[in-house]
Amino acid sequence: MYDERRRTGTEPRTARSPLHLRLVLSAVFFPLFLAATVLFATWSADSGPQDSPGPTALATLAGICAALALTAVVDLLVVTRRLRARRN
Repeated sequence: MYDERRRTGTEPRTARSPLHLRLVLSAVFFPLFLAATVLFATWSADSGPQDSPGPTALATLAGICAALALTAVVDLLVVTRRLRARRN
């Protein structure tokens, strides 16, 4: 019978995620990605078809930054929830 709790790797038994580091990194990078999203979106809206970089490239960068900002927010929520659960 296969025991799902059997250790198969070299990880320690009490391995934990560095939640405080994740909290700091998400808190620092969320506003940066949000500002970059606004910057690229505004730049894309003001650029013409003959400009370099073009509006499509700038809109793509704005979308990537928005996705990273969303990831940072979700990570902030997850880390906050885990830290609260750890305290209780």
